[in-house]
Amino acid sequence: MYPVLFEVFGLPISSFGAMMAIGFLVATWLTGLRLREFNLNPELSSTMLLYCMIGGVVGSKLYFAVDVGIRSGQDFSSLFFARDGITWYGGLLGAIAVGALGCKIHGISIRIFTSCVAVGAAVGQAFGRIGCFLVGDDYGIPTSLPWGIAFPLGAPPTEIPVHPTQLYECFWLFFVAAVLWKRRKQSPFLFGEYLIANGVGRFAIESIRTNTPIALGLTQAQWIGLTISLFGMLSWFYYRKTRTSSD
Repeated sequence: MYPVLFEVFGLPISSFGAMMAIGFLVATWLTGLRLREFNLNPELSSTMLLYCMIGGVVGSKLYFAVDVGIRSGQDFSSLFFARDGITWYGGLLGAIAVGALGCKIHGISIRIFTSCVAVGAAVGQAFGRIGCFLVGDDYGIPTSLPWGIAFPLGAPPTEIPVHPTQLYECFWLFFVAAVLWKRRKQSPFLFGEYLIANGVGRFAIESIRTNTPIALGLTQAQWIGLTISLFGMLSWFYYRKTRTSSD
């Protein structure tokens, strides 16, 4: 485990922050390739990904602060401005909202841009999960399997080998990215397929994580995963019908 890679003028540079930065850079590059396929300026990818990055960071911190604040009674501002503590689903909602605003400002079709960003989103999220692994966060339940890993410096620490669910999700997301790339010219709405696959993967992997069920035996992440998958399916069918009607 390498929670901190190095320090710059006394400021620790976390492995999670480094992986998140790499994820955004790779996502920007992949989005640029997709924009070029639509005969759009690939340099727009860095501009649009900046919108998504800002929305993602603010959304993830906002969701975390509100969620933990309600459940624990901790002060909102201390949670929001803490160096640690983010929630991916909040980041997704924030990135979509601010990214849509950026599309309106720069005159880009939201459908086209989201389809362009789908592969990059999966890859970027995978790098984020590598960061979670390096800091020992979001691991699973104890296991006797040979690849079980202990996180003595994790959040929280554990000396018992557990499922490295961060890597499970990472492998799933890289697989999803490869499938999306192959389907990029056939899919009626590639971002919808990303949402479906993302929700399915999170729902399955969540079954071996340590989060507490909140309703009907499902955790909060599983309910959100189901919602995201449903939204992805509805949007996919909507755009398939729209494309068929225009043919």
